[in-house]
Amino acid sequence: MVFRAPVSGLSLERQVRVNLKSKLSTLGTPLPPRVEAPPSTLATLELLRQRMAEILAPHHGCQVAEPSPPPLWEMPGPQGTEDFSDLPFVVETTPQGTLWRRQQVLPPSSHVGRIPLEAARDASGEMLALLALCPELAECSLEQALFLDTETTGLGGTGAVAFLVGLAWFEASGQLVLEQLLLREPADEGALLQHLSQRFDRASMLVTYNGKTFDMPLLSTRFVMNRLAAPRVLPHLDLLHVARRLHKARLGQCRLVSLESGVLGFERGPDVPGEEIPPLYTHYLRTGQASVLWPVVEHNAWDVMSMAALTGLYGEPVEALHADDLIGLAQTLKRAGALAQAGEVAERAVQRGAGPRARYVRGKIAKARGDKNRALADFESLGDELDDPALRLELAKLYEHHVKAPLQALSMLERGTGESLASAQRRHQRLTKKYMKSITFCESK
Repeated sequence: MVFRAPVSGLSLERQVRVNLKSKLSTLGTPLPPRVEAPPSTLATLELLRQRMAEILAPHHGCQVAEPSPPPLWEMPGPQGTEDFSDLPFVVETTPQGTLWRRQQVLPPSSHVGRIPLEAARDASGEMLALLALCPELAECSLEQALFLDTETTGLGGTGAVAFLVGLAWFEASGQLVLEQLLLREPADEGALLQHLSQRFDRASMLVTYNGKTFDMPLLSTRFVMNRLAAPRVLPHLDLLHVARRLHKARLGQCRLVSLESGVLGFERGPDVPGEEIPPLYTHYLRTGQASVLWPVVEHNAWDVMSMAALTGLYGEPVEALHADDLIGLAQTLKRAGALAQAGEVAERAVQRGAGPRARYVRGKIAKARGDKNRALADFESLGDELDDPALRLELAKLYEHHVKAPLQALSMLERGTGESLASAQRRHQRLTKKYMKSITFCESK
């Protein structure tokens, strides 16, 4: 079968139709009429065009042609090659390729909301270890911690690439340094990863937000794909796990921007949504228009700074947390085995008006410490306020084993204790025997 050469200047669709028309004419078969896209399809294409225009529209007050600097620090002047001067990255040539890097020392007075960034340097490693349920963090120096956050291409599996890596650490002077590594071309990924590995070698611990699930597995895969030695494994503080334990009951979702508003007292303002970051990088790769990455660079910088602020807050949390969050703190300390500290925090939560739930947690901690009278008093005080099967189960256990009052325990069981049917039946049989035995003993006397 012979095909005609493409006709210069014609679209691919037109070329196909020309070839097809020529072939059909030799067979005496008329060319079928061109089928136009239905109106619904055209409408869908128009919606897709509008969505892409929205994604590429300015974010966070940054005009694409004239980006305004983030308010947290003062940007250095534009540096680098002419076609990349829209962003303040400096080009460095390494044996592994070209590295695009920017670095800024933040002023000592820098805050995110009400929390100074320098508080992270003085945070208690022991407290962070308890909140993270990770004992090895207690021995780590926060002065050598490495804060890390990545922005990725969003593709699944081995296709996902971290095209922007935000880092922060404390210098010997005590000032916090922000560094961002940008992957200008996929071929330069080796240089970015090698530089990142060197940062790991200098750090005592790693601090991320969801890094155990997302950032580190992704980066580990990229090291393998580039045939590079894996970076040194560091003790890892994942702030997302701590945030969920402390704030989820009050805030629900524990997205980083939610914590900025509800915990740090900081409003980031207009921000590029996470789902729009990969399309912006794809647009840059296709067009070379580096200025569209401005919102992404700023978004990444705020993420890193907020992680530092949260670390400082969690290192000394008792006085700085919302009263309701103290309940989560007390529960976490109880889970970590720090019962004395948990009791003190629960008492503080009650005094600050955290409500019935604080008294319930105080009772649970008192019971764990062996103070069953305190626990019974807290649980009984909640009897008319909370319709909670778990509370009735606690009372049933105390009435049976501590007070030796099987009839009162049976009354809790009758109201429902949330146990499985088999467990409730066994408890009912045991309590009934104890009650009948007590009656027999009284009658015999």
